[in-house]
Amino acid sequence: MTTGEITDLMYDLFILAVQLGGPVLIISMIVGIVISILQAATQIHEQTLTFVPKLIVIGIILVIMGSMMLQTLQDFTTRIFTLMAG
Repeated sequence: MTTGEITDLMYDLFILAVQLGGPVLIISMIVGIVISILQAATQIHEQTLTFVPKLIVIGIILVIMGSMMLQTLQDFTTRIFTLMAG
């Protein structure tokens, strides 16, 4: 493998990390902001009130998008091993 191939592989790795982690993080942040606004409006400041909905939403996202994430990761791993073998 040349330095250029390794650089391209590292770039693809960072893109893959954003693709896999991005949806979960963004939706989790949106849920956290909505719950924080509700907490500020009602003046209820309970830690579990923010944790439990985020946990449920992340679980739903992983159930819905988990197979796509796994397939993307498998394709990338196969590509890495193909490059290493060649």
